[in-house]
Amino acid sequence: MPEAQPFQLVSDFSPTGDQPQAIAQLLKGLKAGERHQTLLGATGTGKTFTMANIIHEVQRPTLVLAHNKTLAAQLCSEFQGFFPGNAVSYFVSYYDYYQPEAYLPTTDTYIEKDASINEEIAKYRHAATFNLLTRRDVLVVASVSCIYGLGNVEDYEALAIKLTRGEAVQRDKFLRRLTDIQYRRSAMEFKQGMFHVLGDTVEVFPPGGDTVFRLEMPFDEIETIQEVDSFTGELIADLNEITIFPASHNVTTQEKIERAVAQIVADLDVREKEMLSAGEIAKAERLRQRTEYDLEMLRETGYCTGIENYVRYLNNTEPGQPPSTLLDYFPKDFLLFVDESHITVPQIGGMFEGNFSRKQTLVEYGFRLPSSHDNRPLKFGEFEERVNQAIYVSATPSRYEKEHTKKQYIAEQVIRPTGLLDPKVEVKTSKNQIDDITEEINQAIKRGERALITTLTKKMSEKLNDYLLEQDFKVRYLHSDIETLERIEILRQLRTGEIDLIVGINLLREGLDLPEVSYIAILDADKQGFLRSRDALIQTIGRCARNVHGHVTLYATPDPKTGKPMWTDAMRQAVDETNRRREIQEAYNKKHGITPKSIEKAVHDISEEQRKMELRRPKRRHEKIPKDEKKRLIEELEQQMELASQNLEFEKAADLRDEIELLRREL
Repeated sequence: MPEAQPFQLVSDFSPTGDQPQAIAQLLKGLKAGERHQTLLGATGTGKTFTMANIIHEVQRPTLVLAHNKTLAAQLCSEFQGFFPGNAVSYFVSYYDYYQPEAYLPTTDTYIEKDASINEEIAKYRHAATFNLLTRRDVLVVASVSCIYGLGNVEDYEALAIKLTRGEAVQRDKFLRRLTDIQYRRSAMEFKQGMFHVLGDTVEVFPPGGDTVFRLEMPFDEIETIQEVDSFTGELIADLNEITIFPASHNVTTQEKIERAVAQIVADLDVREKEMLSAGEIAKAERLRQRTEYDLEMLRETGYCTGIENYVRYLNNTEPGQPPSTLLDYFPKDFLLFVDESHITVPQIGGMFEGNFSRKQTLVEYGFRLPSSHDNRPLKFGEFEERVNQAIYVSATPSRYEKEHTKKQYIAEQVIRPTGLLDPKVEVKTSKNQIDDITEEINQAIKRGERALITTLTKKMSEKLNDYLLEQDFKVRYLHSDIETLERIEILRQLRTGEIDLIVGINLLREGLDLPEVSYIAILDADKQGFLRSRDALIQTIGRCARNVHGHVTLYATPDPKTGKPMWTDAMRQAVDETNRRREIQEAYNKKHGITPKSIEKAVHDISEEQRKMELRRPKRRHEKIPKDEKKRLIEELEQQMELASQNLEFEKAADLRDEIELLRREL
């Protein structure tokens, strides 16, 4: 088990501009026990670096909450760079595709739950909970999925298997314990959440790692515990002890299962009588049939499809009691940062109602017991109760942050360490806008820079994307249907120059750190609404505030009388606020003799960083593999890389490419 160590911030830079003032102000509030503080930071002012400095100073487990997976991945990569010796984890929804169970009464259509789980993200989730239960120097970057039920933390921790070298352990009993905590015996493949047996040797593949625990157990005694490479079998480390956590977060004991089954049967009888007395015979029969099938699976295997609907019984909690979530894995003194809080906070508040409405229909028509309501996200008040101290981070704080933060605990951060100014903003009419946009893009490309175009509708984005492809631009379309890791890959390609521009709707606003972007076109800027509000426009404008040539064009409908673009209140407020910040920044630069320069930031790969950092394991090396075997291994890896590329698994292909390059250098 890794030893706990303090957060150690690694950076070539020191806080500059108004960062020192913001850090000192927020630290003062934390020491005073203030629950709510706000970091009002303009885009590109180094808010993440400010957060990292605060984490380094307070030395407390930290949760950074982001409103989408892409932003969470970017933040995770940045924090991994700041804290290379500490446990930085990524926790987002592991569904690439998710169709929740539902019933449509109007058409009498039952939709069964269907989901596709991303195993790579599931691994990151397990690594996060492992770190939280074994050390203090933990920073978890999560999406709002962390407020959904995760499984009882007490059961998860109590069922972990702790083993020490020299300990007397019967092999067969050990294997049964692994099965009880949801590990599966490998047949052909060997991957996370499995174990493999060969004579007295047992290999266990933890769900949160890339390496395997190998245990030699002759004469029912643990003779050796080794950590080995999952692919090559290469020895990484000899260990004295290990802790094997369950392969699933929803795991419980047989005793609790028996008790839960008895309670479920009792509630089923009550609910069935209610339905029969109301004349709902078909619904009552459906409910009994479905529930009894689940109970049979639960008794036999300790698991059933839809086990989350019985979480109240398994955790022995009262109806309506909040579920156990990732927040319960944190110690009480944890620190919370809510990034882009003007978007993230409303997201948290809106989770519960939608879930309740869908479940209520299932309950009314006999598909689920009323207890299924207890499988839910936290209500906003329940979320607040679990927060010790929070710092809300945004360039445009919303009403909640302003109402809960005292004036002296709002830290403003407008000056950029690089001296960069907020971008110049101009407003043009939508007449001939495409010709104007292509000219601007060409100028940006000549300078070696990138561009973004935001539209109001998906259809318009698709048409514009097709047109730009026909004009031989290297362009990609970013939208909600693209899988999480592929979105990250698209943004990486933009930064490296493999593509020159991205067309999207509202996925390009908050928190995306793209210093190569110098031009942004905002179409239909005068269509005031959620995507063209004051805050949304300020956030979009801020996407090119990291480049010295940054400028933004707002395209609006021409006035029929004057031919000039029509302004909305939101447009005027956004432009005025941008100009206000520019004046402050220009005055600071003039006073200190600063010449603005674009931000230069390395392009990180979250999968590569996670592999290097996960559980503080050493880098892979293959010195002990014979030369001929290395050549054979390279050939096998090349075939796997080709297959991964064909399947559009770009992150996996990149990992394999790096492994191949390492082997070739060693040869």
